[in-house]
Amino acid sequence: MAGPRRRQRARPPGLATLRRGGAVSDLLFLYECTTRDVGQLKDVASALGLSVQAASHTFRGLVRRGLAHSRSGRYRPTVAGVDFLHGTLRGLEADLAQRRERLHFVDSTRAIARTAVSAGAPVVLSIEEGLLTARAGSRGASRGFARGKARVGELVEVERLEGIVPLPVASVELLTVPEDRLAEPATVRALASALRRRPGALVAAHGLESFHLARRAVPDRSIVRFGIPSVVEEASRVGVPSVIVVLDREAPGLLAQFGGSASPRLELISLRPRRG
Repeated sequence: MAGPRRRQRARPPGLATLRRGGAVSDLLFLYECTTRDVGQLKDVASALGLSVQAASHTFRGLVRRGLAHSRSGRYRPTVAGVDFLHGTLRGLEADLAQRRERLHFVDSTRAIARTAVSAGAPVVLSIEEGLLTARAGSRGASRGFARGKARVGELVEVERLEGIVPLPVASVELLTVPEDRLAEPATVRALASALRRRPGALVAAHGLESFHLARRAVPDRSIVRFGIPSVVEEASRVGVPSVIVVLDREAPGLLAQFGGSASPRLELISLRPRRG
């Protein structure tokens, strides 16, 4: 007596069907034979980027599954093969549509014009000082076309986007201040000098004493006081470096607030004001 038949496990629809070895070649082979008059395997092999031996192996596998045959010197799909091709492509289309709905595709955006831009002209997008900028040109990692004209410094609408805007990751410096020298004028001068050497950096101050010191050192610069870890992490992701002024005794507690997967590279620097 014949043993019980194994029940074939239903294959998941959509992209998961392509995980089987050779599945893509099977589909492309059937597609070529359905849409073209194929008399030689080398024609299919050339279209699929395969060797003739690989195309022959694919064909034999389709024959064993009842999906293709060779009749009158022509390679053709069977009725089951056409049904398999159509059904699989419909499943792929539906699966891709569902996956696209869960993703956010950006087809247009606004950027600050760094050069004069003409309507319809190609532009290159980049992040500069944490801002999305557009420059006239067509060679860059992210490109598009200006919807309207813009002068330098104006917002420009960019459409038909291609590529990915590179996001430079900037470091975060923790500038520690010795508490016993907080009130010395030399400390103010040393901090002012250190921050002048970092003109494009975001400045933050952890705690009242550090904020008071930073405000005296650089009265003309904005100083972040609250939510410092999240602020500097966001700045780092768009290429803006940060300097956090912190008392040496409070540095360990501040460092403990970092450490997640999104945390930037941290550098601990001790401020050493000259005596006298």
